[in-house]
Amino acid sequence: MTEGLALIAPWLIAAGVGFFLTGALGLWRFPDAYARLHALTKADNLGLGLLCLGLACQAASLSAALKLLLVWGLVLVASSIGATLIASTALARGLRPVTRRGSRRGARRGARRGSRDS
Repeated sequence: MTEGLALIAPWLIAAGVGFFLTGALGLWRFPDAYARLHALTKADNLGLGLLCLGLACQAASLSAALKLLLVWGLVLVASSIGATLIASTALARGLRPVTRRGSRRGARRGARRGSRDS
């Protein structure tokens, strides 16, 4: 059993690091705060989960492994609350999401609802 966990652990850790790098790329690449928050919360939470699972497989005792999983759970709760607060503050300050064309939603006045521009 421990030999199997020792074989799986490096793969879990490498996958976790990959998700962290993907989240960092999303932070750099996406156009607005909402898309960046989405990239960071999804990729970093999954990356931390895989990293904690990989480290839990290598932990010396069950209590150490459970502590790592507890840290992951607390970070999940804290990051979701933090992302919600950041997004609601941005929305309250008037920051609108960027559409595919690069304009802010709701920025044009008098536009018909549901109409498409060519």
